[in-house]
Amino acid sequence: MVQAQTQPLTFEEFLAAYPEDGGIYELINGEVIAVNPTGKHEEVVAFIVAEFNFEIRRLGLPYVLPRTCTLKPAVPNTGYKPDITVLHKTALSEEPRWEAASTILSGRSVPLVVEVVSTNWRDDYDHKRADYEAMGIPEYWIVEHYLGLGGRRYVGVPKQPTVTVCQWVDGEYQMQQFRRGDRLSSLTFPELQLDVNQMFDTAT
Repeated sequence: MVQAQTQPLTFEEFLAAYPEDGGIYELINGEVIAVNPTGKHEEVVAFIVAEFNFEIRRLGLPYVLPRTCTLKPAVPNTGYKPDITVLHKTALSEEPRWEAASTILSGRSVPLVVEVVSTNWRDDYDHKRADYEAMGIPEYWIVEHYLGLGGRRYVGVPKQPTVTVCQWVDGEYQMQQFRRGDRLSSLTFPELQLDVNQMFDTAT
């Protein structure tokens, strides 16, 4: 059973202690955050994973989508478990923590990360965006599908379902927003033309 946290944890302590109860947890500046996805959240994640896996098989791409893994940015006492992580198979042999703890240290191993927004939306738009950018992860999607939790600068006025795609250019993310009626394009999957309507409508 997971014990109540009484003081900030180091990343090593976090890896050793969580998850003992089968839950999903992240570590942000020493604080353990429980991730509690809703059913609709998981439907959207499953739709995107299926689309990515189809492209990987169709084109024979050297990628793998682990069920779960931890990304360790340079920020102390921090580790994230993205909703979807695309890993480059050939880079995993250079990841010293992969075999023992399914943990990734280098952005070179991660072509694309996807976070589907939940109640901790500020982490997705702020902490994670900055940390994934600093890791040099080439592409980061923030999918705000139905809750309308993100700030107006991200999801518009009135708030509406939005996918914010961050692409790493000259050391920083350039952001583009996609909404209903758009087709989402990806650097990682250049032949994928994802219908945003279909993505959002998959969550019944």
